[in-house]
Amino acid sequence: MGTGRRGLITAAVTVVCAVTVLAAPGTAFANPSPAPTSSATPSPTSTPSAPPTPVTNEELEAVREKLDRLYHDAAVATDAYNAAEEKAEKQSAEIVALAKKIVQGKKKLKKLKDRAGAAAASQYRTGGLSDEAQLMLSDDPQEFLDGAGRVIQGQRATKGLLAEMTRAQKDLELYAKDASAQWEKLEANRKAKAKAKAKVKKQIAAAEKLESELETEEKERLAELERKAAQEAQTEWLDSGILDEIDGEATAQGKRAVEFATAQLGKPYEWGAEGPDSFDCSGLTSQAWASAGQGIPRTSQAQWQQLKRIDTKDMRPGDLIVYFDDASHIGMYVGDGTMIHAPRPGRTVTLAGAGSMPILGVVRPGT
Repeated sequence: MGTGRRGLITAAVTVVCAVTVLAAPGTAFANPSPAPTSSATPSPTSTPSAPPTPVTNEELEAVREKLDRLYHDAAVATDAYNAAEEKAEKQSAEIVALAKKIVQGKKKLKKLKDRAGAAAASQYRTGGLSDEAQLMLSDDPQEFLDGAGRVIQGQRATKGLLAEMTRAQKDLELYAKDASAQWEKLEANRKAKAKAKAKVKKQIAAAEKLESELETEEKERLAELERKAAQEAQTEWLDSGILDEIDGEATAQGKRAVEFATAQLGKPYEWGAEGPDSFDCSGLTSQAWASAGQGIPRTSQAQWQQLKRIDTKDMRPGDLIVYFDDASHIGMYVGDGTMIHAPRPGRTVTLAGAGSMPILGVVRPGT
């Protein structure tokens, strides 16, 4: 393994939080071989290259921590992308609804104007005399009395027509103003969505590049370190005695949500995905509860902010466990100290210890 690989690991040790494009890969973790001589034939006194320097567990641990941060940042960006996409979809629907109202409003205003035009034409045909004037010129008392009622009705109808035309015109102006505002919001969210998408790709590419620099044996050791870290966190959580307090039973809705989630085991993680072939973490939880007849917010942060919060000791299968201080990851509790989640790129929907990551809190969809 050449200096490029060694430099990459060193960079991971010293700059764990940075998102960088690390040194180009070499072929083995080792000190560089002596530079070849200009002689066409090797010197009989040349010494063999030094054996590859093994990657220490400390260096692999630094790589693991860096990968955790890269994928965590990717998860945050994914949440931002999902939120922007959800808002854009709602705004698009609102614009469509406003467009329909505008079309309907224009039709209504046209009908009102036609009625007003018909009334004006009628007045023209009677010589320009108002209904009141024609009534006063009548010689028939009964006709006068009958006409008086029609005049009052006509006056009311005219006032109502004018008021309705005014309202229709104001509604059209309001719809047009709202549509313009929604277009501006839609464009802003499209930009936010594109920015978040670029950040997700950057974080994932950096993580994949870092992992690609490792040999098969090193990847296996790295995976073992990841399992060990998760197991230690889970053991610490269980040692707190929390399972002695958790005894809630799933509701009918919760059971359906759990059944949906467990049916997705083995499907790949894909950021921004809501199934049916792949999921991200909140895509899995939102679709699981949708299958149970309960709509919930799309992103892990929105699920944390908007759903009912409960104590961890009170959780039951189907409840959602939110992880990390920024609510950037979420899984579904399935019982016996276990949760199901879509972990990160390169992984599949899987079961894991409920305490294998830092728990921010627990939320409950439904009742």
